[in-house]
Amino acid sequence: MRVLVGGGTGFIGTALTQLLNARGHEVTLVSRKPGSGRITWDELAASGLPSCDAAVNLAGENILNPLRRWNETFQKEVLGSRLETTQLLAKAITKAPQPPKAWVLVTGVAASKFSPATKEFLQGRNASGHGEVQGEDIQMALSPNGEILRAKEAYYQPSLTAEYDEDSPGGDFDFFSNLVTKWEAAARLPGDSTRQVVVRSGVVLGRGGGAMGHMLLPFRLGLGGPIGSGHQFFPWIHIGDLAGILTHALEANHVHGVLNGVAPSSATNAEFAQTLGAALGRRAFIPLPSAVVQAVFGRQRAIMLLEGQKVIPRRTLATGYQYSFPELGAALKEIVA
Repeated sequence: MRVLVGGGTGFIGTALTQLLNARGHEVTLVSRKPGSGRITWDELAASGLPSCDAAVNLAGENILNPLRRWNETFQKEVLGSRLETTQLLAKAITKAPQPPKAWVLVTGVAASKFSPATKEFLQGRNASGHGEVQGEDIQMALSPNGEILRAKEAYYQPSLTAEYDEDSPGGDFDFFSNLVTKWEAAARLPGDSTRQVVVRSGVVLGRGGGAMGHMLLPFRLGLGGPIGSGHQFFPWIHIGDLAGILTHALEANHVHGVLNGVAPSSATNAEFAQTLGAALGRRAFIPLPSAVVQAVFGRQRAIMLLEGQKVIPRRTLATGYQYSFPELGAALKEIVA
């Protein structure tokens, strides 16, 4: 199978590409820079979709860029990079003489708040101030020690008690969650010639990148612990399983619609901290108070640390996907080994 992967040079894209290649598939990346096995976004816009059997979009501006402040300008770039690439791929698929058999969009499970200026941008202006934007909320997934990990989109409302699966109502509890529904609707293609899948990912855990790349040092030093009350849920997934779910969605013709890209075993923030400490042979009992989180990171980023959701991958399991790392303890031991 020939697979086109937008934004395939990052942590998730690298893992997905390696798995696809190992399974005998041919991968072409869409990137800002030309190179072997790649096309650029400009080439995609000018020449249309290259011949392929499936397409995936993982693209987005690196929210972890240490040279950039998290201000309104950078927020717009982070949002625009995701919205524009999704629209570009969807348009190219629609216009392709022979459209791919599968189109997979990766979004997320938790929400954040943005400034009024960013709201205005999302409601109908792109980064240059012109044109319509159709899109979904962007979520900042953060590690337990407060590092910004990855931008994602939002759907399920934070709760200490609710349990969400793919059929749970969502996307309508505030402005940003409504954007989730709009973006997923905008990515939906007309007709049924292309099978469409949305994977809503949790925080991705893996060796050499993602969340673990930022939290291992403080936990190795015995400085890790729960954030705030620690009672908030921490929806997580091992990088191997996220790549596995995406590959499953591409290969299995019966898979369509929304899949939750989270592990089947849920954990709170405190349970995650304790389990990671145990995997490292370190105690993890030093809490980070809510007031400190809000003072250091501001309200919009603090929300991502202090709130969470219990998300269940019911449809993912029903499609027949078998997790390699369904339990947090085993996942973390593999990562830190």
